[in-house]
Amino acid sequence: MTSDASTEHLNHWVLTLSCVDSPGIVHAISGAIVAARGNITESQQFASTETGSFFMRVQIESPAQRAEFETALEPITARWAMTWELDEVGRPLRTLVLASTAGHCVNDLLFRQRAGQLPIEIPLVLSNHGTLRDLVDFYGVPFEASAVTDPAAKAAFEARVLEAVDAHDIELVVLARYMQILSPELCAALAGRCINIHHSFLPGFKGANPYRQAHSRGVKLIGATAHFVTSDLDEGPIIEQNVVRVDHSRSVSELVAIGQDEESRTLSQAVKWFAERRVLLDGARTIIFR
Repeated sequence: MTSDASTEHLNHWVLTLSCVDSPGIVHAISGAIVAARGNITESQQFASTETGSFFMRVQIESPAQRAEFETALEPITARWAMTWELDEVGRPLRTLVLASTAGHCVNDLLFRQRAGQLPIEIPLVLSNHGTLRDLVDFYGVPFEASAVTDPAAKAAFEARVLEAVDAHDIELVVLARYMQILSPELCAALAGRCINIHHSFLPGFKGANPYRQAHSRGVKLIGATAHFVTSDLDEGPIIEQNVVRVDHSRSVSELVAIGQDEESRTLSQAVKWFAERRVLLDGARTIIFR
């Protein structure tokens, strides 16, 4: 008895790739997908005239297992010297959250994870304060706090971060208003997989009390910026930004509340895009396949 192909289990794959731009790439990738018995369900591409690079994100349904798919792709990826990744659509990304005392971004990430709105799995929250223990405990996520009061304590905390990354197979680290500057060594170890939320629409008011600075200057727009962490403070490639129009009638506390909403929304959006393999790096810029 022959099997009905329509009853075969279909895997849903997401393929992301980048390489030097040249003719024939899309045709070749499409041919490899057909060879792997695949059907394209979503496809986006971009060619950067500034860097001469080509970027692509494709979602594919196919009965092929990973090994078969990779075998079909291998000649193409080798020919164009591609940087590429094949993953399952919707697979929760193992995510470590770093926090301090502000709870709005941590709460938003944990809530959206539990509600199924973010394709992430948070096995641990690390903090340099114990303030958020009850909040994190509410979601049933392990919480560890260690004070960072001097260089030795900072080095110990960062060593614990790297230990947790290895122990939990962490794929993404999120600084959910973690108010410590990461060392260049930790930035390098987490390059391309560490996202920070900055409490302004960069460039903007840096340092302490940004909303008080904004209030005293009578700003008309406040917002937030989610970006990759690099050793250059608040200068990493930007993933997402949002702003809200305000006016002279807003108090400092109202600006704080509005700003925190924007921080939470902006960070969650950046994490969602990253977890869905929609963020590709192009030097100091990001390519976002929404």
